[in-house]
Amino acid sequence: MAPAPLVTPGTAQAAVPTRILGIDPGLRVTGFGVIEQRAHVLSYISSGVIRSGEGDLPSRLKIIFEGVRELAVQFKPDCAAIEKVFVNVNPQSTLLLGQARGAAICGLVTANLPVAEYTALQLKQAVVGSGRAKKDQVQEMVARLLSLSGLPGTDAADALGVAICHAHAGDVLGQLRTLAPQLAGRGMRVRRGRLVES
Repeated sequence: MAPAPLVTPGTAQAAVPTRILGIDPGLRVTGFGVIEQRAHVLSYISSGVIRSGEGDLPSRLKIIFEGVRELAVQFKPDCAAIEKVFVNVNPQSTLLLGQARGAAICGLVTANLPVAEYTALQLKQAVVGSGRAKKDQVQEMVARLLSLSGLPGTDAADALGVAICHAHAGDVLGQLRTLAPQLAGRGMRVRRGRLVES
């Protein structure tokens, strides 16, 4: 006797839209992208950059913090996603980027947003299908996935890409959570976002 299917046709509820704010942190330029997800359809809302100017470090971090918090107030997202810092050859650059990222995260959490974090590799795999994708490939695929008339700038494209990555991750995790009782009956469970044997 064949096992029952995991998904029963015709049982999906009407999809509730989820608005996602993506952030590509940077000390000079922080990219942002806002998308809305309804079921498996992604819609573009807005994108752009926050420029921190040429002031001292604390002033620039304040601009990033306030700018990100204002985006959360203006666009009213349900959640946020931010790109993780990779360790650069230059430790000073990595430390500065980490501080800019921290300021952005503080702006998000003070707006009471749940924040998910993704690596550049995860972003590229979600958007292009390859972790070795180049910046221009990410720009082109973001424009295609969101039906944009032109290419977004690189910082905005990365921010939109991290939002798309979060939308895809949410789809998969949501489906796995929905299937949890049936998976348990088959000796499987979801652990840290992965399907494992019980």
